[in-house]
Amino acid sequence: MEEKDAGGFSVSYGQEDSEFPVYAMAVLAAGCLAAGWFTALTIWFALGIVAAGFAYYNLPLLETKRPVIGANQYGVFVQSFGLIRWRAIDRIELVAIAERMATVHELQIALNAPVTSALVADWRKQPLYRSLMRLPWSMSYDNKVRVRLAQFGTPPEEIHRTLLRMLRYFRS
Repeated sequence: MEEKDAGGFSVSYGQEDSEFPVYAMAVLAAGCLAAGWFTALTIWFALGIVAAGFAYYNLPLLETKRPVIGANQYGVFVQSFGLIRWRAIDRIELVAIAERMATVHELQIALNAPVTSALVADWRKQPLYRSLMRLPWSMSYDNKVRVRLAQFGTPPEEIHRTLLRMLRYFRS
């Protein structure tokens, strides 16, 4: 099973706030690299490469049609992580984290089995060009998959409620 075949409930990145920084950095990178080309100053090339790296790292935020997180009859899927079977999920929590002047919501999927046996489909092995881009997930030391929900077009509470409802349905 591949990522594009996951089906079921899915959420993708929203378009409102995430596109501007990526496009702005791409334009800045092009401008700095052009200035470096015409002036032959190394500092412009260095600034252009840093700006291009930032834009490339955040490029997945522009993929608004590609599902990032969701669920189907087999389990919960997370882009570039895999499909976690329902029986391997201990609980799904929505955690509010205070960062600077904002509150960021994070979906934490606690596993009751090791990751290798919890995954129905393992998508962690990415091609080289994708491995340098932003990942929507991280693992914590206590066997939890953590997904930040700030960039999604769907409210965090709705994602959490839907996944909990599907967890109860498919585990019964």
